[in-house]
Amino acid sequence: MEILRLAAFCDGPSGGNPAGVVVGEMLPSVADMQRLAAEVGYSETVFAAPEGDGWRVRYFSPEEEVAFCGHATIALGSVLAKRAGEGAFQLELNSGRISVEVGREGGVTLTSPPTRSAAADPVLIDAALDLFRLKPCDLDPALPPAIAHAGNDHLILALRDRATLAEMSYDLSDGAGLMRQSGLTTINLLWVEAPRRFHSRNAFAVGGVLEDPATGAAAAALSGYLRDIGWPHQGGIDIVQGEDMGATSLLRAEIGQSRGEGIRVSGATRIIEG
Repeated sequence: MEILRLAAFCDGPSGGNPAGVVVGEMLPSVADMQRLAAEVGYSETVFAAPEGDGWRVRYFSPEEEVAFCGHATIALGSVLAKRAGEGAFQLELNSGRISVEVGREGGVTLTSPPTRSAAADPVLIDAALDLFRLKPCDLDPALPPAIAHAGNDHLILALRDRATLAEMSYDLSDGAGLMRQSGLTTINLLWVEAPRRFHSRNAFAVGGVLEDPATGAAAAALSGYLRDIGWPHQGGIDIVQGEDMGATSLLRAEIGQSRGEGIRVSGATRIIEG
C-alpha cells in the first residue's frame, strides 16, 4: 500500500503541514487505518477510495479518527488531480459531503462542511487560560472566545499581542484531557494583525500533536465565526500559521454571505521527499 507524503498550505518550497495520503480501490480496515496513521506520525493521514460519483474519505491522527481535516483534504486534492486531471472532486465524509478542486496552476481549494458558532462557556475559557498559563487580560476583547464549528469544534482564543502568541506552551497530556472533556479538536490561539489578516497557533493535543503548522478545518471554523459576528472580513481572510515552529504556512479563506454555508479554504502543496 503506497503512502504519499505532502505538505499542504506551504509557503513556496517550505512550510506547510505534512499529511499522509493513501488512495486505493477500497478503504483499509479501521484498525489498519489507525495503525498506518500512527506509523506515518503526521497529525493526519487521509484515506480515500472511489464511491459512486466521488470518493469515500476518512481521516486519522496518530491517536484517533478525526471527523474532518483541512490540510489532509488539500493534500488529497493534489493527489487526485495528478491521477485524473484538474477539476472538482466530491468527497463523502462520515458526516456528509464536501468538495475539493484543483485549478490549472495547481492551487487547491476545499469547501468545508457547514459552519456554526457560539460563545464559549466561561468555565471552559478559564480552563483553557490555565492550560496556556494566560490571564483574562491577555485576551483581545474585539474577538470574544467562541466555539466555532466546520466539521468539528474548535475553541477560538484571540490574544492582544503577537508576543503572547509567540510564547504559547502547554502540557500535552493536560491539553488532551481538556479537549476530550470539551469535545474540541483544536484550540486556536490567534493574533489579529488586521481585520483580514490573522496569525494562528493551533494546539491539537487530542490527536497527540502539540501544535499544527497549518489547520484548514480551524481556518474554516474561524471564518464562519467571523461571518456570524459581522466581522469586517470583506469576503475573505488570510491566516499565517506555523511561524513560531519554523514552518510558515499560508491559508486563504473565502467567506460567502450565507450564514452557515461552507467556507472555501485554499493553499499550495508540495511533495515531501524521502
